[in-house]
Amino acid sequence: MTKRILITGAAGYIGHQLGNRLAAHYHVVGTDIRSRDDLAFPVTALDVRDPSLADVLKEKGITHVVHLASILQASKDRARDFDIDVNGTRNVLECCSKAGVDHLTLTSSGAAYGYHADNPAWIDEQDALRGNTEFAYSDHKRQVEEMLADFRNTHSQLQQLIFRPGTVLGTDTRNQITTLFMAPRILALRGSDSPFVFIWDQDVIGAMEMGISEDKVGIYNMAGDGALTMADIARRMNKPLLRLPVWLVKAGLQIAKWRGKPTGPEQVNFLRYRPVLSNRRLKEEFGYSLAKTSAETFDYFIKCNGLRKP
Repeated sequence: MTKRILITGAAGYIGHQLGNRLAAHYHVVGTDIRSRDDLAFPVTALDVRDPSLADVLKEKGITHVVHLASILQASKDRARDFDIDVNGTRNVLECCSKAGVDHLTLTSSGAAYGYHADNPAWIDEQDALRGNTEFAYSDHKRQVEEMLADFRNTHSQLQQLIFRPGTVLGTDTRNQITTLFMAPRILALRGSDSPFVFIWDQDVIGAMEMGISEDKVGIYNMAGDGALTMADIARRMNKPLLRLPVWLVKAGLQIAKWRGKPTGPEQVNFLRYRPVLSNRRLKEEFGYSLAKTSAETFDYFIKCNGLRKP
């Protein structure tokens, strides 16, 4: 079978890199909220919630869909974010079914496990998804995965490959988490050493490419070997570590919320109880060989961005 691939969110950070790589071997098209004409494959403007996606899939003879479109940073409009993340995914599933698509690759997130004090030290794919309702991204990823599980039962003809990445870093990654690392001092909470697991963006893309080329199915965490605490991160960047009491950080988040920021004191748990992802199944069952560990990924990021203090 000749694979014909459509990527949603194709103009984004991972989407455009994945599309460029796949375009060397397959027919690839992309959709996004905005078009792009500077890539190795065409990206047309189409909202992920638009039911006409089914017509596009049929017209292009698409066999494989990679669903990357998502709201990465919560806005002030929770209903809008939900509509894009959850209802948008529902539309993709329904359109794939209508168009007879064979295979769906989707990026969920380690955030779907939730930020809880009783999280296992290393989270396996069999552990419960408990995405916190107070975190839109975490809550929506949990709901998306529940929807995917239901769809597997009712539409088994659509094969599913789901990835749950940890913190993705690459040459020029910019997001809410990298902002923490670019500050003059590294912030940590007293009494909490909840570490980060990192994965190199090229490992993310490489695993996706492998999954598509080999028509793999299943659910897999994405993380490099090992993890780094905030103290580890501060040492590697040669920056001072500032440990603040939880009550003070909560107060600061409350003030930010009063000022109209999409945050609140409940989000302190994002720093306290990060899910630490086991990558055993990705390596042993999926069969992907990671190019970088968590530490190597982080070192690569800080080197590329000149973030290590002399």
